[in-house]
Amino acid sequence: MSKLQQRIQKIEENIQAACEKAGRKRSDIHVVAVTKSVSSTRAKEVIDAGFTHLGENRPDGLTEKIEQITDDVNWHFIGNLQSRRVRDIIDHVSHIHSLSRTSIAKEIQKRAENPINCFIQVNVSGEASKSGIAPKELESFIEAMTNYDKVRIVGLMTMAPNIEDEAEIRMIFKEMRALRDRIHALNLPNAPCTELSMGMSNDYEIAIEEGATYVRIGTALVGEESGGD
Repeated sequence: MSKLQQRIQKIEENIQAACEKAGRKRSDIHVVAVTKSVSSTRAKEVIDAGFTHLGENRPDGLTEKIEQITDDVNWHFIGNLQSRRVRDIIDHVSHIHSLSRTSIAKEIQKRAENPINCFIQVNVSGEASKSGIAPKELESFIEAMTNYDKVRIVGLMTMAPNIEDEAEIRMIFKEMRALRDRIHALNLPNAPCTELSMGMSNDYEIAIEEGATYVRIGTALVGEESGGD
């Protein structure tokens, strides 16, 4: 068994355990393999292993891999997106996980051929180093999005602090789920808001237990090529 297969097996076991603990179905969880730090060759290995959702955080990294990989893949843009770079990625991605500015929505509206699945990035932890809108601004931001029919708000995204305190991480994910439920209950045509993008290599199990439907797993899945892996 290759190192990649070993990592995948371990992650699969962890996801299954988290689902059982939370009384959820494994089919409810989508794993976005974050390939930003590895080559197109490694990304292709991940695809060959059965992953159909891949995530990149830079427009240049995304377009480079798209040029080299012809497989039918759902590309997710997971990084901060500048308005001027929207046109470079917009018709290549199935999901954008970092919508938090009206200027981005305007560019999506202008450039997209079809409606784009977007997650609104919410800064639940309040960390100055993190992007995203404040929870108290969420409803007014979504209301403003009704002007853009190419922006389909499928859910919310957040990143928990990189800390050891599991209780605090869990609290942040719980708050995100409550926010998602509140927006979903509004029954807005442009914002079904059924999904939760939260959880990365170090906390995806907690995220699944607290309701994540998309987890973004990088190194724990794809490995580090520089180390000879």
